This record gives sequence, C-alpha cells and structure tokens, in this order.
Amino acid sequence: MRLSKKQIYNALFIISICILLFTPLGFKIKVQASRLLAISAIDAKEEDQVLLKNYTWKLVDLNGFDFDFESLRKKVVLVNFWATWCPPCVAEMPSMQNLYNDYSGKMSFVFVAKDDYKAVNEFLKKEEYNFPVYYSKSEEPKVLNSKLLPTTYIIDKKGKIRVVETGAVNWNSKSTRELLDRLINE
Repeated sequence: MRLSKKQIYNALFIISICILLFTPLGFKIKVQASRLLAISAIDAKEEDQVLLKNYTWKLVDLNGFDFDFESLRKKVVLVNFWATWCPPCVAEMPSMQNLYNDYSGKMSFVFVAKDDYKAVNEFLKKEEYNFPVYYSKSEEPKVLNSKLLPTTYIIDKKGKIRVVETGAVNWNSKSTRELLDRLINE
C-alpha cells in the first residue's frame, strides 16, 4: 500500500505534535518559544494599582527556615510564583537571575515554588540560580492569589502592587530596570 502525500503530511504533523506535547525536546521548544515571545513588565495605571494591606504570610525557605513576609513591609518586593514543569517559568528565569544579581541589595525577591522540593533543588543547582526560593506555609494574601504560572508582582514601598504579569516576561529589560530604580528611590 502506498501512502499519499496528504497522509504522509498528516502523519508528520501528528508526530510533531506528539513530540511537542510529550517529550523533553517539546519542553525545550516551548521554553525557547516563550523566551522569544517574552514581553517587558509594565507599570500598572494608577487606577489599576491595588494596595496590599495584609502582609500576613508565612513561608519557609529551601533550608527549612521560616520567613515572615511581614518583614518586607515598606520595601520594594518582587514576588514570583513558578514551577520547574512550567515552560514560561523556566523561560523567564535567566532574566530573573540577572535582575536578582543586580538588585538583590536594593530590594527584596520572593520566589515561591509551586513544585516538588527535590525538582526545585535539582533545577536550581543545574542552572546555577541563587535567588531565594520559598514554599508557602500559609495562604498568600488574597491580592497575590493567581491560578496561573508564572505570575509575578512588584510591590512598592507603600504596598501598592505596581506590576502584575502572567506568562514569560523579560525581567532584565531596560523598562523594568527603570521602573525598579524609580520605585527604590521613592
């Protein structure tokens, strides 16, 4: 039996979709596509900024030490919810690491993993990331609740949520750095 060109193309299409959905190669392709499509963070309009009134949130770091989010009140804070199995999360991590390298002494970073402890540790070691990763011990403040990964918030010193971004973002962009410089100097 001889296959038609249409049947061959359909088979190749189905094989390509299976590779994209079900293999490690597909995961890498999705990460690269997310990086290519990453946007820059945008400062929310004044009327869209929400005030974080409740800093009551208990976290634990990768070494098992408790961390109280309340200690970050009156500071500029970047909160990122992420997982190792999430291609857009993995895609934005190099830019997050670069931002952390340059701003860690000027503001606070809270990377909240929604993933298995072992997978997170292996991922951080493999990629040589050194930003602080936490797990929630209590429910996050309601205004920081998102069902999507990655979701990132930038909170100013007054507690206003200035940035809410879901999906892969280029956090190391000029516009993000200008925004952070402005918030730090307020």
